[in-house]
Amino acid sequence: MLSAMFLAALILITVHSQETEETITYTQCTDGYEWDPVRQRCKDIDECEIVPDACKGGMKCVNHYGGYLCLPRTAQIIVNEREEAAPESTSGRNNVIRRTPADPHRAPPNPTHQIQCAAGYEQSEHNVCQDIDECATGTHNCRADQVCVNLRGSFSCQCPPGYQKRGEQCVDIDECTLRPYCHHRCVNTPGSYYCQCNAGFQLASNNHTCVDINECDANNPCAQQCYNILGSFICQCNPGFELSSDRINCEDTDECRTSSYICQYQCVNEPGKFSCVCPEGYQVVGGRTCHDINECETTNECREDEICWNYHGGFRCYPRNPCQEPYVLTSENRCVCPVSNAICRELPYSVVYKYMSIRSDRTVPSDIFQIQATTIYPNTINTFRIKSGNENGEFYLRQTSAVSAMLVLVKSLSGPREHIVDLEMLTVNSLNYRTSSVLRLTIIVGPYAF
Repeated sequence: MLSAMFLAALILITVHSQETEETITYTQCTDGYEWDPVRQRCKDIDECEIVPDACKGGMKCVNHYGGYLCLPRTAQIIVNEREEAAPESTSGRNNVIRRTPADPHRAPPNPTHQIQCAAGYEQSEHNVCQDIDECATGTHNCRADQVCVNLRGSFSCQCPPGYQKRGEQCVDIDECTLRPYCHHRCVNTPGSYYCQCNAGFQLASNNHTCVDINECDANNPCAQQCYNILGSFICQCNPGFELSSDRINCEDTDECRTSSYICQYQCVNEPGKFSCVCPEGYQVVGGRTCHDINECETTNECREDEICWNYHGGFRCYPRNPCQEPYVLTSENRCVCPVSNAICRELPYSVVYKYMSIRSDRTVPSDIFQIQATTIYPNTINTFRIKSGNENGEFYLRQTSAVSAMLVLVKSLSGPREHIVDLEMLTVNSLNYRTSSVLRLTIIVGPYAF
């Protein structure tokens, strides 16, 4: 290791006057050294003490002749030095072994000898020149916006962290313009900065990164269902509800108002759902459709001498024997006027009672009932007509063959209502034989179109 005496440059300048010859010595040391006025030589500067934060990244500062080193903290350093030339200190002295050989030519200090110290130094109680800490004594001339840093024999005026020197002033450093310190937004402050996150995010523990806020877990702002998404959340409602204008609360959906055809008869709105109801005589089928109840099979209230006839929306009781004098019952619903009775010669030979039901407001024209001869005689002609019950012209009888005809509804009927129509079949032959039979059709129009 080189001695400090060889690393220091000593410049001697001799100035001559006319009367006397006087030698004035000016000294200048190379970088890393400073003049020691006591010992009258250059001595090493301990950069580890005067350079703020000399080593970074967890390294330790080790002073050496004319400079310093940054070494791992686990490194072991062996320094073999002489007292007058060795570095005076090491930052982070762990694992540093200092070996200083004895100097037999060094004289012990003389406490009574008065010494003269250079500027920035003062004599200590041990009669050595020691550095004056201008920062501690207040003898520096740093501005109010500057920070005083003591140096050996002097001091330095520096800007506080977050500021930079511009001329003689310390101006704020806008960290937000230097590099992306923050994940989302950077806010500059005097001497510092802080980070902000966009809505739906929050700062992580490092105060730089923004992480998503799970609003559904934090406070669940939704009235019913909450789904977290990056930076926000979405609210949804249960079936039968819809989001209100604030996109958070849920309002009942009035399904009955959305469509007039959702139920066949009547819609009843309920919180979160709806139900369909049917009028008396009907029951709900499939949740929406009204189906006629056959009361004759369920609650037959007719007497024993009556037959129950079900129609759309209700039922009626008719006599089992509808025959009236002079007719007599020969079979179910068929009445015959006996030939032996003189009155019967002017009356239809037979009257057959039939019942049918139709829905209200049925589409017209519509074939609703077929009449047909049960007995066919040779060499006879059959003709058909509506004998009674068509005063308003709701029906028309169309002959379809020599022995049959079709009753056609030509005007729409509204119920509840009962129509009794007599359909007559007239039979004649070439021998002037003439007879007739009547089909008395009772048409029950239900109260609804279903």
